[in-house]
Amino acid sequence: MFSLDWIYYAISWILLTWHSAWDAIGVPVNSVIGTNWSWILAIVFLVVTVRVILFPVFVKQIKSQRAMQALQPKVKELQEKHKGDRETLQKEMMELYRKEKANPLMGCLPMFLQIPVFLGLFHVLRRLDPGKSENNKTLYGWAVEQFNSASSAKIFTAPIAGKFGSTADELAALNANGTTVKVIAGILVLIMMGTTYLTSRQMILKTGWAEDPQQKMIQRLMLYGIPLSLLVSGAIFPIGVIIYWVTNNMFTLGQQQWVLRKYPPPPTPGRPGAPASRGPVQPAKKTGGLLGRKAAPAPVKQAPSAPKVAGPKPGAKPANPKKGGPAKRQG
Repeated sequence: MFSLDWIYYAISWILLTWHSAWDAIGVPVNSVIGTNWSWILAIVFLVVTVRVILFPVFVKQIKSQRAMQALQPKVKELQEKHKGDRETLQKEMMELYRKEKANPLMGCLPMFLQIPVFLGLFHVLRRLDPGKSENNKTLYGWAVEQFNSASSAKIFTAPIAGKFGSTADELAALNANGTTVKVIAGILVLIMMGTTYLTSRQMILKTGWAEDPQQKMIQRLMLYGIPLSLLVSGAIFPIGVIIYWVTNNMFTLGQQQWVLRKYPPPPTPGRPGAPASRGPVQPAKKTGGLLGRKAAPAPVKQAPSAPKVAGPKPGAKPANPKKGGPAKRQG
């Protein structure tokens, strides 16, 4: 059976190292505003450590998304060509991706690589029970004193090892108030859902919806499916894990904003909301608006031709009465 102990050791080492660093700096060990900030900061900087390690993967993710964007016109051509033949369409598209060295799944890779970190932290924080024997407290490189300190660590009086769905026995072991734990955990779950939605929405707004049905399905899953699933699964997450998730989302929002500003996506004609789609519209406005205004005075300038036509009329008026006078007299 595959063992995940190496993940638990790695997560514990990073967490304990950051806690020791904040402790050495002088962050209060005791709670301030009902919060043990040294442990909260240790979780926050666990996120920073993991994201710095995964930054090259994030860059590859952006490059892959750019490559997928560049292929959208060809993907659309294949969809028109093989409309109604889904099997052939999928084969042609996979061949196109292989030829152009584009990977549709690269967009999800950073998230998949963080799953082991999430599972490791989930396991480590779930074990924080002050009633455990000393042998169990020293697993994964923890000292008994560190384990006891983490077991009593709180955020606004709610223990970081507690969760929304904690049983009465679990709350009693953590010396926690059930209502407080539910309120803090519930607020954090809602923030987790909101920031998860915003990270996906931010990327889709900048890059647009994919033409490829497979890619579009993945985008919809990321935008709606994952945040909604957190409403249920968030009840079993320890508060410390939710803090990790929220911090990770905030980090992602900032990182994506920086990357998308520094390396904006190339404009793709025909995509709703893309800057390039305004190109065909602007000439239409110029020809219909500006040229229309200039064209209106043009017929007015041709008005001098009217006097040429009207010229004989003034001359004809004096002639007609003379010729008409005798005619009337004769009649």
